[in-house]
Order: sequence, then C-alpha cells, then structure tokens
Amino acid sequence: MQTPRKAAIGFIFVTLLIDVMGWGLIIPVMANLIAKLKGIPVNEASPYGALLLSVFALVQFAFAPVIGNLSDRYGRRPVLLLSLLGFGIDYIILALAPAYGWLFIGRIIAGITGASFTTATAYIADVSTDLQSRAKNFGLIGAAFGLGFVLGPALGGLLAGWGLRAPFYAAAILCLLNCLYGYFLLPESLSKENRRPFDWRRANPLGSLQFLTRHPEIGGLAISFFLIYLGSQSVQGNWNFFTIYRFHWSERTVGISLAVVGVLVGAVQAGLTRAVNPKIGNEKSIYIGLALYTLGLVLFAFATQGWMMFAFLVPYCLGGICGPALQSVISVHVPPNHQGELQGALTSLMSLTTFIGPLIMNGTFAYFTSNEAPFYFPGVHFLIGAVCMLLSLIITYKVLTGEKRRPPAVQAN
Repeated sequence: MQTPRKAAIGFIFVTLLIDVMGWGLIIPVMANLIAKLKGIPVNEASPYGALLLSVFALVQFAFAPVIGNLSDRYGRRPVLLLSLLGFGIDYIILALAPAYGWLFIGRIIAGITGASFTTATAYIADVSTDLQSRAKNFGLIGAAFGLGFVLGPALGGLLAGWGLRAPFYAAAILCLLNCLYGYFLLPESLSKENRRPFDWRRANPLGSLQFLTRHPEIGGLAISFFLIYLGSQSVQGNWNFFTIYRFHWSERTVGISLAVVGVLVGAVQAGLTRAVNPKIGNEKSIYIGLALYTLGLVLFAFATQGWMMFAFLVPYCLGGICGPALQSVISVHVPPNHQGELQGALTSLMSLTTFIGPLIMNGTFAYFTSNEAPFYFPGVHFLIGAVCMLLSLIITYKVLTGEKRRPPAVQAN
C-alpha cells in the first residue's frame, strides 16, 4: 500500500532533522578543536577549517551525481540509508582523531556518502504534485534544517562543557539512530515505472553540470543558485571562527547564536514561505529574499559588538524565502524520472561553493586579521558574500524577465 504523501513528507522531515542535528552539534567546538590540534590562534586556524570543508565538498562534488543517478535507478530509500551510515562513521572518526590530519579521513567518508540532501530533495520532488506544493515542500526541507540547527548547536554548546569531543560522540549516535529510523519507517518514493537505467555519462560531475545547460532558463538560474550558496559560505564556513575571534564568544555562545539562526530559518521556511509564496509568487519571493540576504551580509561586515550579530540575523535569515522558490522554478522544468539527476547536479553546484567558498572567505578573514594585511577588516568576507547575492539577484531578474518576453511557441519548447 502506498504511503500517503503527507506521511512521506513527515518521514523525510524527521530524517533530515536528525541528520542536521548531528552536524549542528559539532559546529560550536570545531574551531577550537582545530586550533588545539594545530597549536595556533583561532583566526589562524580558520583556513585549516576551510580545508576540511573543501575536501568534503570536492569528494561530494565527484560522488553527488553518482548518488543522484543511483537513486533514479534503485530508489531513494537505500541510497539515503547508506549516506546516513557514512555520516555516522565520519563522526566517530572525528571524535577519536588524535591529530588534525585524521579529520580529513572522516570528511572524505562523509563526502562519498553525503547524499542525504540530494536524495531528500529528489524524494520531495517525487511526492509533490504541482509547482506550489513543491515550493511548500521544499520549504519543509529548510524548516528541518532550521530546527536541526536550533537543537543541534544549542546541545553542542552545552555538551562542550564536558569536553571538545563530547558533541562528536553525540552526533554519531544521532546519525546511526537516524539510519535505523529510516530503515524501519522510511517508505520508497520512486515507483518502478519512473526508474531509469544507470548511465555513467550522466553520473560524472561535469556531465551532471552539463544537464543544467540543456535549457537556457535552467542554466541561468543554476548560476544564480551557485552564487547564493557561494555567498552564504561567508556565514556558514566562518561564523564560529569569526565570532570567537572578533567578539571572544565561547562555544556556548556560538551554539546559542546558531540556535537563533535555526529558529529564524525554521520560522521563515515552515511559516513565512508557506504563507507568502502563494500570495506573491515565486518570482517576487526570489527578489525579496536576495535583497534581504545582501542587506544582512553588509550589516554583518560592519558589526562592532556581539549583540549586533544577533540583531542582523533577522534580515539575513528572512532572505531564506528565496531558496524554496528558486528550487521550485528550476525543478519544474524536468520530468519526474530526471529529478534525481537534477538534484544531483544542484548538489554538485553546492559542493563547488563549499569547495571554493571557505577557501575564499576564511582565507580572506585570516589575511585581513593578520599583520600582513594593508588594513584591519575582519568582516571583509561578508562583503564578498553580499556581492555574490547582489549578482544573483541581477541574473535571476534577467533570466525570468527574458522568459516572459519570449513568444509562447518558444516557451513551450
């Protein structure tokens, strides 16, 4: 018997929630752990944190299209379970790592199996019936990420009182429990008639990216998608290093700040997006969201006190209304049996941003807080992120307005 769509959405929501909690647990302690293992100040440790993120992203970039295509062939459920198992092994290795180099082993394993987002988005596309429901359901993915970042970092900050390693053990337990949960309760979403043979030509990362260029509107919007995630790396890849260095935050304060991010993101994705998107449409949601992202990043760059970072999270997180709308617009252009390939390609784009983004953002932060910099400006990486968001807004506007100007016959093709 086929599980009702609402129940299926609930399953994937809980699965992602526990998965994100695992990653959120370790963020508050990662900066100080790297600094301790390397024996250097936290601002100098920032580029080493970027290297870990980049290695994970590079491996995921190579394997994400393979995972996406495997899910189109064998179904979403088995691929998702294997990825969760890989994350659990990753956290165990991180918890036991005696030296900085060991952290790379765990990140490589996680990069290979890191398909939870790819497969989950394909899962959502499988069970969504129309454009508006896709936007709402993709919003639930963001809500799971938001709630996970409420519970995960807050708990990680508290567990840090027991030692820098404690959150890693907790993350491993959560991911392995998540895998068991999925094994017994997660239904398959891709029917056998919608599956297709595995094709290595489609499973290589460059071929996966070429998939996005088959239609001009997808190619242009994919560039916008790329710039959004590149700009967000100024926050995601360096928040803990920046706030610990700039405002002398403890692991607990870092965890609380990320919990606030989770509350705001969850409210935006589960509440605001579902209320605003049907009223103003995907296009306006994208424009408004990108403008708010840009504003928030500029404010971060010039913050002089710790409380300002909390206040400026409001406009930045409100920008999250653009994500589900943009994904919805992109996903509607491909048939059901290509959703895994599409989401694999989008995940490859995200992995590319996680590869080059931290190297740019963390490296810039470290340089402009060193004695070699021509001037002292710890927040310069936030300005780089703001430029990325602004460029994304301009590109999206040109692509969507260009679509409207095409003759109906051209649009149908």
